[in-house]
Amino acid sequence: MRIGIFLGNLGNAAIYYPKLAKITGGVTASIFLCQLLQWQAQHSYSGEWVKTNSTEIEKATGLNQEEQELARQQLKVRSLLKEKLPNPNTETLELWADIDAFEEKLNNFWTIDPADIITHTTRENNNHSVEIFPETSPPNHTVKTDKYFGQPRQQIAVAITPNYRFSGPWNSQEQLHNFQRALEEYAKEHSLGFGHPSGWAFKIIDGMTKGLTSNFWEEFVAGIPLGESQKVKRDWEIEPEVPYPAFEEERIQYYVHKGEPLEAAVSRARADLRNPVLGKDLWEGFLRKCDRIADDALKAKSQGVDTPYLPSSFNEKPQITKDSVMRKLGAIAPQLALNQSTSDQIPALPKLAETASPTPAEIPSISSLQKAYQTPLGRSIVEKQIAANPDWGYEIVDGEIVESIPF
Repeated sequence: MRIGIFLGNLGNAAIYYPKLAKITGGVTASIFLCQLLQWQAQHSYSGEWVKTNSTEIEKATGLNQEEQELARQQLKVRSLLKEKLPNPNTETLELWADIDAFEEKLNNFWTIDPADIITHTTRENNNHSVEIFPETSPPNHTVKTDKYFGQPRQQIAVAITPNYRFSGPWNSQEQLHNFQRALEEYAKEHSLGFGHPSGWAFKIIDGMTKGLTSNFWEEFVAGIPLGESQKVKRDWEIEPEVPYPAFEEERIQYYVHKGEPLEAAVSRARADLRNPVLGKDLWEGFLRKCDRIADDALKAKSQGVDTPYLPSSFNEKPQITKDSVMRKLGAIAPQLALNQSTSDQIPALPKLAETASPTPAEIPSISSLQKAYQTPLGRSIVEKQIAANPDWGYEIVDGEIVESIPF
């Protein structure tokens, strides 16, 4: 493209005097004022107001609406611009540049003694004085400050010390590291931090650097498990977080009678007893019930009853543990014991096919497989075993394990 055609496409150039920026308050204000003075000069009467809108101003100066608002604000503050209240039904603006005030400020700027004005001296402007004119109207804080000639922005970044390290009661970084790891393990064990134990541990350590005390640190230094000294033994507990068995069983049976599965009943009952407010109310009700049962039992005993009635929750029950469940499952079907995962069992079974034909003692009986087939977990495992070992001679027909017919 030829340079002449290129310049022609750009349109007319707008007049801008860089030194006016020191009087008008900014580059945008200077451009705005020069354009407005040009429009006023085109009128036959210099006091006639200019009627325009933001679109026309942007077309003539290139200033967008935000820059126009900034320029108008800067000029009004310095009494260089007057504007009438706009009609809410139109976008027309009525503006008038005060030429007399503009000439007065120009004269003052060139003739006033520099010692009598407030100046800014910066390296960027080669130590030229910039006059700060007093504002004649309250500032509009919703309008952004001119980034070139306005107030400097507040510093956002905070200076930090190079190679910053947390400061706290620890004697070394190694001790801090060990404390952090202990906090993370504690968070994992007690499901703290919403799945982010390291974030929870950081909050504890960060609080200590700000002067907060931590019982976890005192426990760590003393060599006792974290959280041990903070446990609270409540009235309904034989030790912290362990309720009386009869009280817990009473709450479990409450949910069972409401139709909850046993697993859900146990979970909801223990959640209730961990709640200090609800647990206290339930404990008081349980004590009143126990008191009434004791009165009835004493009365029955005085009438000759050798064994008074007690609710089932007061009967001693064997403790259910992982070992006890494993022993029972092992007695039913050794391959269903909980000490091995399902993924460990299934791949091991095809090894029988790699050896010689299994002896009858190595093939499980139909009765043992049928017992294991009664539970959902056992059903899935037995189906996979029979499918992986056709040489056992078993198949499943209508939910029953039978011997397969070879013909």
